[in-house]
Amino acid sequence: MKKRSSGKKRHVVAWVNKAEWDQVLEYLYSKDSSLQRYALHRISAWKGRYANSTPVAVDCTADLVRCQVLDRSGQLDGDDLVLLYGAALVRFVNLITERQQGRVAKPLRRLAGKLNIPEWVVDLRHDFTHRKLPTLKWCRKGCKVVLEWLQQEYWSRQLGGGPNEDWESESDGEDEETDLKQQGDELIARQKEMEAYKNARELLISYEKEQYQAFDGLPGGHERNMWPAPFADMSWLLGEIKQFALQSSNLLVDVLLEDGFLVPTVEQLETLSCDTSNADPRLPQTFLRFWLPLLKMLNSPSFIHLLLEKLFVELKLLAAEPNSHRVLYISAWISEIIFCNSNKFEYHFETKGQKKARMKDRIFVNRIQLRWQQLLSACLDAPCVNTPHLLRLILDDMEHPLPLETRERLLQLCSIYTQIQHSDFETSPEHKQQPIYTLESLHEKLQQSRRHGHAWHSSADAERSEPSPQESKWADVQAEKAKLLRGSPWQLCTDKVFWKNYPLGKVPGQSDDPSCLMVENYTPMTVFDQPVELESSTTHSVPGVMAAVRTAEGLLWNHSDVNKLKSGLQLF
Repeated sequence: MKKRSSGKKRHVVAWVNKAEWDQVLEYLYSKDSSLQRYALHRISAWKGRYANSTPVAVDCTADLVRCQVLDRSGQLDGDDLVLLYGAALVRFVNLITERQQGRVAKPLRRLAGKLNIPEWVVDLRHDFTHRKLPTLKWCRKGCKVVLEWLQQEYWSRQLGGGPNEDWESESDGEDEETDLKQQGDELIARQKEMEAYKNARELLISYEKEQYQAFDGLPGGHERNMWPAPFADMSWLLGEIKQFALQSSNLLVDVLLEDGFLVPTVEQLETLSCDTSNADPRLPQTFLRFWLPLLKMLNSPSFIHLLLEKLFVELKLLAAEPNSHRVLYISAWISEIIFCNSNKFEYHFETKGQKKARMKDRIFVNRIQLRWQQLLSACLDAPCVNTPHLLRLILDDMEHPLPLETRERLLQLCSIYTQIQHSDFETSPEHKQQPIYTLESLHEKLQQSRRHGHAWHSSADAERSEPSPQESKWADVQAEKAKLLRGSPWQLCTDKVFWKNYPLGKVPGQSDDPSCLMVENYTPMTVFDQPVELESSTTHSVPGVMAAVRTAEGLLWNHSDVNKLKSGLQLF
């Protein structure tokens, strides 16, 4: 073990005394911008004395505090502040983790974790460097957290003496031995990976050479489509590839998906006499048979799952090149694998000869329990021009199919996102007129609706010009009622009135004034020839005049009293 000296290490510092140090530290973390500017001026003087040996923590603290001062001044807009904060935060992460790097580069997250730096600060630095710029809110939050970290990990440790920079280089003693061991292990693992990658490429290139030789030995014409069985001397090569797949199937699939293997080049397609102008996600028959011996030998549920997963990941990475040659063949292999797993109803009535011919060009024969939910998510997560076709295959072949309405909605959303006509692959004719995806189609449908409405009104007018027998009968009834009321102050209402909204005795438009019910012309008519004067209630007390008799049951009128009342009524 290496002995450490018990004496204190002496350093040459740029500040005059501890009082100046304490003052600068207090002013840096003050809320007063003028005090922070004074502290920044003192640090500028320190840098002049330090030359190129200024402590990293001091330099980073000054950069971040300067961002806060300019932010509070209101002299810069949001975009300028984001760039200013971004430069300071990127510089902080790079400088603090720089001394932790060894001969082999290590991930920044691991190095930051050793120094207790929050992982999201490293992610913020990654966004500034490689992705979309974060918002000003996150920049301010990152600056605040980093300043707190610097105060705790550096400034607070200096109050008892000279600067202690052990936090900047912890790889001494046992830590240094551990790092060296890790570096050695990583180097060995990297070398093994490179050797395995090289071995996989050599095996696949050897397989292609054998297949090209077999193809050259075939006669020309249509007989070239009948690919022969693998040669006997190729069996050892297929065995080597299978053994390699058992040890590192991930690496083998990665190599298979490189250009020149499962994704052919134009030269390879021309050598195999394949059509290079095919725009559909479908593999040429000759190219499929070229790789069938290898894929049938590697056939297993785990390999098929891995291959499908890698294919969809590769398709997602090609989102910026939706119409490329590589996207076409990646989609074609996905379509071929899902098609091999299909067990459609129309296959149940084929003959043995037809079934044998169909099974000859399939990667696997028996149905595999695919991970349908993962495939559906992966397909929707990697949109391209062939996504509607692949989505249709997955939805048709799922073990537990989705409801028809859900499937149609997924297909419509897919067509909207990929800008492909949904009518090419939908089944129900009702949906062919529903989707409107562009402004032109909206205008066209509006014009059609207007023409249709005009034609409908024209036909309705023609129908009105020729009344039906029922309408004629109804018109006669209305005319008869109007004739009976002729000369009367009443008239027949032909409007459609909701009479339930009006009380009895009231008509629409009638005012609350009772005089509105008076008619202009009327003829008075007495009930009896000799009118009888009604006696007022004051004469009831006069002797000799008969008054109404009040009984226990109430007020009763005799026949004479009723006649007197009737004689005073007039009918209009």
